[in-house]
Amino acid sequence: MTRQDTLLQQIMRARNRVYQLCAPSLQESYPLPAGGRLLLKREDLSPIHAYKWRGAYNMMAAQPENVLHDGVITASAGNHALGVALAAARLGCHADIYMPKTVARVRTEEVEKMGKGNVRVIIAGDSYDQAADAARKVAEEEGLLYVPAHDDLMVMAGQGTIGDEIMQESVTPDVVFLQIGGGGLAAAVSCVIKSYSPDIHIIGVEGEDQASMAAAFAAGEPVTLPYVDVFCDGTAVRRAGELTFPLCVEGLDELMTVSNDDVCAAIQRLWDMTRSMPEPAGAMGMAGFMKREAEFAGKNVAVIVTGSNMDFPRLAWIARRAGVGASRRYFEIELAERSGTMLELLRDIADLDLNIEDFIYGKVHESRAYPVFGFAGRKEHLAALEARLTEKGYGFKDVSGREDVTFRIVRCDPKLCSRLYLAVLDFPERPGALLEFMAGAVQWCSICYFNYVNRGDLVGRALMGFEFASDKAKTSFMEYLNACGCHYQPVDPAIL
Repeated sequence: MTRQDTLLQQIMRARNRVYQLCAPSLQESYPLPAGGRLLLKREDLSPIHAYKWRGAYNMMAAQPENVLHDGVITASAGNHALGVALAAARLGCHADIYMPKTVARVRTEEVEKMGKGNVRVIIAGDSYDQAADAARKVAEEEGLLYVPAHDDLMVMAGQGTIGDEIMQESVTPDVVFLQIGGGGLAAAVSCVIKSYSPDIHIIGVEGEDQASMAAAFAAGEPVTLPYVDVFCDGTAVRRAGELTFPLCVEGLDELMTVSNDDVCAAIQRLWDMTRSMPEPAGAMGMAGFMKREAEFAGKNVAVIVTGSNMDFPRLAWIARRAGVGASRRYFEIELAERSGTMLELLRDIADLDLNIEDFIYGKVHESRAYPVFGFAGRKEHLAALEARLTEKGYGFKDVSGREDVTFRIVRCDPKLCSRLYLAVLDFPERPGALLEFMAGAVQWCSICYFNYVNRGDLVGRALMGFEFASDKAKTSFMEYLNACGCHYQPVDPAIL
């Protein structure tokens, strides 16, 4: 019997256990613009808002009574911990769950609540690897069952029931995108899907700085990455599993990578479609599909939303970077440092179907200005922008990934600004509003500082700095500002 035969057999057996705890998850179907359908497997709607309960429960429910009587032990930074806690509560056994110090308190409290008195959370180490090492050591010393997150046949079998459910639906996928951390989900789901239909094309998706499975494919065996990015924390695994690796080799047709910005764009698209907010790892399969969407036009494509346990403070960063992964790019455009040049630029591109959603500028040179604009629009409209800037003779470059843009560092030398006036201004959040304001103000002032980002409100709010050639010009500008009805709040220039 091959590895895949053994795993498939266990997946079929796992159905009897898994569905004692929870019914199959919802699968939604959405028409795609170019034809075909997007099939969303909603594991984020499960009791723990993630798929990890399947593997944890299957492994634990299969154990003899004496093993559960002694209790189990595991390590996790998130969803696997919730899965073990849910299983412990249902089976009435004790579970020690080791979690790293970096886990938010709300996560540990959630795990304890899910366990209903059957769980003890133990904080150990600064990373998941350190927490796992501590847990495995205790498991070995005390003879307790260790419940792995992915590299175990019974855990994989539980996860594989997702693939079985996908294939029981009325619409069969032509293509399936599967996110990869340690490889348990990808190995098991690909195994069962291929058993139904070998012609279904299955693509494993990894983060650009998390590609431990791709490294294993290249080396012919699992290798340990020296570093993994943890933005998609649910898939941040430094080494592919010893069991999952050969199964992924057999079950996956190809591997691909996505960037963090791609994932943010996928989160936004899933929010727009479902009004749900997946965690970064939960949207990784969707990110892979979006990157290859044109290639699979007219096909039925399956994507698993694997989880939605995201900490609230991450939302601001995701919203900011979502456009960069889909339809927003940042350009630094070189201008002469004189009154009216920025207005000329805005007029030169005013007819293009683009929105300015970010604007970063500070005066740093006597004769040259380097404002950064975040433009949002479709790919063809962004391409038209580049063509227009070239046609008009502007020097520009794409700085979407540059660190000062990512972290909104706005350099400005106030000593270069004559009679500086700094204020927060509100204006209608609509195309053309900024152009109208600047067209009226340019006769009296030059803009020497601008910090604006679209926050999705009805009113746009920007921190702006103005400089003037004379006191008279400054007085006239203030009269214009008061007359135009724009709400403003002066700001002490000392903050620059």
